[in-house]
Amino acid sequence: MRETEAVARARRDIEICNACRYCEGFCAVFPAIELRREFSAGDVGYLANLCHNCRGCYYACQYAPPHEWGVNVPAALAEVRAESYAEYAWPRPLAAAFARNGTLLSLAAALGIAMMLVCSIPADRLFAARGTFYDIIPLWAMQAVGVATFGFALLALAMGARAFWRDAGARGRIGPVAVGMALWDVLTLKNLGGGGNGCNDNSEAFSMRRRWLHHAMFYGFLLCFAATTTGFVYHALLDWPAPYPLLSAPVLLGTGGGLMMIAGCTGLLAMKFVDDPVPNVRRLLGGEVALLMLLALIGVTGLVLLAVRATGAMGLALAVHLGFILAFFVVLPYSKMVHGVYRPAALLRRAMERKMKPLGGE
Repeated sequence: MRETEAVARARRDIEICNACRYCEGFCAVFPAIELRREFSAGDVGYLANLCHNCRGCYYACQYAPPHEWGVNVPAALAEVRAESYAEYAWPRPLAAAFARNGTLLSLAAALGIAMMLVCSIPADRLFAARGTFYDIIPLWAMQAVGVATFGFALLALAMGARAFWRDAGARGRIGPVAVGMALWDVLTLKNLGGGGNGCNDNSEAFSMRRRWLHHAMFYGFLLCFAATTTGFVYHALLDWPAPYPLLSAPVLLGTGGGLMMIAGCTGLLAMKFVDDPVPNVRRLLGGEVALLMLLALIGVTGLVLLAVRATGAMGLALAVHLGFILAFFVVLPYSKMVHGVYRPAALLRRAMERKMKPLGGE
């Protein structure tokens, strides 16, 4: 992690926090701060990705604006977190393009891929009212493009995770206890509960709304992934090509997951426009909106495909749905979705610290 103005500003704020310690029980960040007396750029990057942006510390802080010190830990760490996404992105030039035009780039990629698919399919197949998905788009073509885009995304994420882990200063062996602790924090989203009462979305009032919406989005995404995996098993091992009956496992998993993703993303998107702007960084809103819109549209187009799969619109709906999925793979390593890699890594780093030096309440 490079030394930047945002890193220096965040370091100044957390050094004040380290002297005050009023917020030490709020989340995982403050106990991690208290283990340190000096903060390298890598330490600040690690703390920024450990932060879940619950904002409880902002509303509790006696030095927050309009105090002359202007301590604003959520905004300061959000700036560093965004810089870390670009810093660790591989290859880096693509991250810069997404940071400037996140929403436009995501939607353009999705629509562009969908149009390429539509134009490449003969009209008699595109608007056929019967048959399987593979009668419209050959299985080999789906597999080739899917493996290429998803494989590239995984490679880029792995390269970024390696760089992040190195800068986070992790030492020692990663044991099963630390992995279990981190996995529990990830699956329960414990740190979106602040000090236990929830997040402060736009005032000093506590709410579990963000936590439940994140749960809906996260577990909806996992259900959709499970649906895809089940469909692969059906096709590869049972020789049963899609589309599947309404009461089959892939359809039930995908429908439930799609509805949860739409609900979670729509709720979080609505919250973006009513949140208190002071503990936020408004210039980062474009990339956050892009990710939520893309995930929601994947869910919407999947449900539309389910609804029209027995009609002549199936081919068009399939092309559009695949366009959004493939666009998601393309922009995945350069969007806010990378927090799904760096945040668990930060939680694992924190779990290793907790295991080595337990703190009260930890």
